[in-house]
Amino acid sequence: MKQTELALALIAASTAIALPAVAADSLTEAIQAGKAGLDFRLRYEDVDQANKDDTNAFTLRSRLNYKTGDFNGFTAFGEVDNTTAIGNDEYNTAPNDNTYPDKAVIADPEITQVNQLWLNYHVADSDFKYGRQRINLDNQRHVGGVGFRQNEQTYDGFTASTDALENFKLSYSYVYRVHRIFSEDNPISTHNVQTNLLNAAYSGWSLGKLTAYYYGIENDNVRKFSTTTAGLRFAGSTGDETKFTYALEFAQQSDAKNNTRDYKANYYLAEAGVNFQPVTLKVGYEVLGADGENGEFITSLATLHKFQGWTDKFLNLGAGNITGGIKDAYGVIGGTVSGVKLSAVYHQFKSDDSSASEIGKLGSEWGISIGRKFDNYGLSLKYADYKADDFSVDTKKLWLTATAKF
Repeated sequence: MKQTELALALIAASTAIALPAVAADSLTEAIQAGKAGLDFRLRYEDVDQANKDDTNAFTLRSRLNYKTGDFNGFTAFGEVDNTTAIGNDEYNTAPNDNTYPDKAVIADPEITQVNQLWLNYHVADSDFKYGRQRINLDNQRHVGGVGFRQNEQTYDGFTASTDALENFKLSYSYVYRVHRIFSEDNPISTHNVQTNLLNAAYSGWSLGKLTAYYYGIENDNVRKFSTTTAGLRFAGSTGDETKFTYALEFAQQSDAKNNTRDYKANYYLAEAGVNFQPVTLKVGYEVLGADGENGEFITSLATLHKFQGWTDKFLNLGAGNITGGIKDAYGVIGGTVSGVKLSAVYHQFKSDDSSASEIGKLGSEWGISIGRKFDNYGLSLKYADYKADDFSVDTKKLWLTATAKF
């Protein structure tokens, strides 16, 4: 049975079970109390990559969703997405797509699919959710939905979460399928997994929140993605008129289950910032370490576009295509002026172990972002320029985006 059919059957079965105890008109009222949503995202993306012809795409994502009202603690939610290329569709939509050999990748395929479909039960400050769902943990460095792309990454599985204990939030997910951002016709679009995601956060300290996590992944489609990762993250802020922000994180990863590699690698993050309105400054140093030639720290479920530069030059490293790991030293300056949000970022990349990768300098990137929201509408411009060194080729990317939400 397909996931969509299974989730629909579960919703129908749960409703049928609840009906004898509650009058039928209560269920009707729950449905009538539901809320529908409709939003659109129109985007132009242009890629100027040194070894490819200029590539661009003009796409529209349309999203329709509906959430029922509460019915004895149960709510149901469904969401359908459609992405359509307007005019030119001559671009490759995934790393393994070579339909147009002279064109670069723009990972926004034309697609219509069920993005989310789940049933949730809420009781005693706890939620139990089953179905196709969005999972974003912490800053999405390890688990996220890749919301920047037109086709979001979602997960089939079960999630239990609670904040019944004061200052504690606990979350556990069992995932058996990952729907990635690529076309359903592409063999890399869906991964069958047996994955346990455990995240526990304590926020009782005034200086910040401490999070402990364990992510055990077994991937049937890409064995190099089968990993066990455990870590700690502390992030917070202090100050009033001038606010200081900070984040520290450490994690260790090893191969797991059907992974053919045998390695242990570490992850480090140190980040500090200062906010004196309307300006925010931030510097950071992130290391995805390597274990010699055996393997490197990877984050196969992450929202990767948020990290290591917007040109996405290092996405394929998650598949273990090269070893050596990555060191990323970065700085950010941003602020909001007259409702316009501005940001500029700079990255300097190096290999964590150049003797393993035979690559030392991985290049640099700078980028700018400008955005403004008007009630239910939004406009943004984003540009990134990657300068190659011992790795890859020069790449420039531009995004113009307009959104509307009803």
